[in-house]
Amino acid sequence: MDIKKLVDIMAALRSDSGCPWDREQTRDSLKPFLIEETYEVLEALDERDPEKIKEELGDLLFQIVFHCRIAEENKEFDISDVIEGISNKMIKRHPHVFGKIKFKSKEHFLKHWEDEKKKEGKKRDSILEGVPSALPSLLRAHKLQKKAARAGFDWEKTEDVLKKLNEELREFKTALKKKEQSEIEDELGDIFFMLVNISRFVGVNPEDALRKTISKFISRFRYIEMKAAEKKKGLSDMTLKEMDSLWDEAKRREKVKIR
Repeated sequence: MDIKKLVDIMAALRSDSGCPWDREQTRDSLKPFLIEETYEVLEALDERDPEKIKEELGDLLFQIVFHCRIAEENKEFDISDVIEGISNKMIKRHPHVFGKIKFKSKEHFLKHWEDEKKKEGKKRDSILEGVPSALPSLLRAHKLQKKAARAGFDWEKTEDVLKKLNEELREFKTALKKKEQSEIEDELGDIFFMLVNISRFVGVNPEDALRKTISKFISRFRYIEMKAAEKKKGLSDMTLKEMDSLWDEAKRREKVKIR
């Protein structure tokens, strides 16, 4: 089975005799679904479930085909144009695979990649351009910092990065003492930005790290709720000490599962 079947299904859904809901969708109305399906793919990847990954990738592909169908109806482009465009772009950006150019290192290749994007008009006056403003803030900060680091705007040692974090924490504490809300917000933003910089420096994607931590929080908190229900208690009937004890118990169970 190839992609043509899915393209034909979409054409039928958008036809006069198709689905009323699908027919009324626009590029703007589909935006939330595109974002939602992307995050569901990420969740499936975190869970490392091949069947779920396959299913969620299918849902994401459906959104792409949907947008291509709308473009085709507007006589702008179709999915074949999209596939041809990305194919040509990848061949051009990888001359060491599809051509005879050889790169000395990964850094040499990344410089070529950035140069090609500039030729394509993807970059203008600043090396920071090209990072979508609609990205989640953590991911956007990470990408911006990576671009700056490639230009040499970076630390040399982990200790230097941690030193800067401590500096930001001191400034945040000062703002708290002054009780200036706008200053507190600014300094807290600096801490978040610095934490993203640390994650980049040690090779961790902050969006992935936080998403996994959120999943752990949900799992541990549900464990507390489950144990409270077994005792026929509500969370409001439990002390913080009791909940902390169950939280630690949930953490221990996670470590046993990992082993």
